[in-house]
Amino acid sequence: MPSFTPTILSTPRLILRPLQESDAAALFTIFSDPEVMRYWSTVPWASIDVAHELIANDIVAHQEGRYLRLGMQTQADNHLIGMCSLFAIDSQNLRADLGYGMGSTHWGNGYMHEALTTFVEHAFEAFNLRRLEADIDPRNAASAKTLERLGFVKEGHLRERWLVDGVVSDTDLYGLLRRDWLAR
Repeated sequence: MPSFTPTILSTPRLILRPLQESDAAALFTIFSDPEVMRYWSTVPWASIDVAHELIANDIVAHQEGRYLRLGMQTQADNHLIGMCSLFAIDSQNLRADLGYGMGSTHWGNGYMHEALTTFVEHAFEAFNLRRLEADIDPRNAASAKTLERLGFVKEGHLRERWLVDGVVSDTDLYGLLRRDWLAR
């Protein structure tokens, strides 16, 4: 895979761009919120240092083509509201995993669908992927709805996949084929 830097995508209301050091406070606000992290595979962030480390790791990973994570920034006020990621990239099998998260104050406004529509399109076109996958907590109905609206199909249920802070949870696995994306 080639380097992901610089990747900047835009939608009618959002700019998807690499995270930068000045995003640390906004990221910490989003991902330290227990409501945002309720269905995540890690605990809420306890320190802004986690945000600084994530941003530093992203810079190197983007240059090496290991994964692509873009911040979601509103065009109206340049406010960082979340992020989306393409990771576990398998260039031999032309597949990757999709991840995403957004601040709870922005839920229900269609931002995630808007961002992921552009992000998925970019993943299929720029990297010639054949398949995208996403795994979500089965209790996260909003995330399931977001994926299904994009054309993802629920392909499996993995029992007791995650152990987060002593709590065991299952995963629903979703997949989207490039041919299905193009046929929509």
